[in-house]
Amino acid sequence: MHMTGNTILITGGGTGIGLAFAKRFVARGNHVVICGRRAEQLADAKSETPALAIIQGDVSTEASRIALAEEVVTKFPTLNVLMNNAGVGNRHAPVPQPQDWSSHRQEIAINLEAPMHLSFLLSPHLAKSASGGIINVSSGLGIVPMAAAATYCLTKAAVHSFSLSLRQQLKGSSLNVIEIIPPSVNSGAPGTRHGVDLDAFADSMFERMENGETEIGYGTSDERRLAGRAELDAYFEQLNAPRKA
Repeated sequence: MHMTGNTILITGGGTGIGLAFAKRFVARGNHVVICGRRAEQLADAKSETPALAIIQGDVSTEASRIALAEEVVTKFPTLNVLMNNAGVGNRHAPVPQPQDWSSHRQEIAINLEAPMHLSFLLSPHLAKSASGGIINVSSGLGIVPMAAAATYCLTKAAVHSFSLSLRQQLKGSSLNVIEIIPPSVNSGAPGTRHGVDLDAFADSMFERMENGETEIGYGTSDERRLAGRAELDAYFEQLNAPRKA
């Protein structure tokens, strides 16, 4: 995938990792469209980076994803890159305590159904371009799960698996599949203040994408991406050890 001259749709692009990527793509001469549910966040992002185009949309339902795909192709027919970035993460009560299934279902819909469905909907159009791609944002927690966020972790593990399969299926086409595997990143979202610096993370991702890498971690997520079974088991025990009072 070329790093300039693209038309790129970024879901969840109004804040955090999505917005950091949007700014960097704009700086490299790309036309960037960001999508999100909250109009105020989108407006703030555009005020900060006027070159951005914005679409208010929800990726949590089948109908809304179909509507989004139709709108973006109609308004931006040169679209050739999709970045599946929108995500949500919750800590649920541990099993066997009663569960709020609607909360689990929302995580699965946004984190897993959306990147799969949007890739299916948009890949025929993206593939018409001489060069393009699909960028999926997974997580280091998809490699080594945190039991308190089991649903989030399983969706990100599935995104990793999907990215591998999608890359294989699109081999020989004009589309590259890139998987970004963040560790905890200080994106401004609740619970992320102890994460790595957002700008340092995003700069590293772009440097490595420009070098042609297609599966990219950072810090601990890169270590775990490359770890063997024994190391992964040790990481799991460390991550899920009871915290001292």
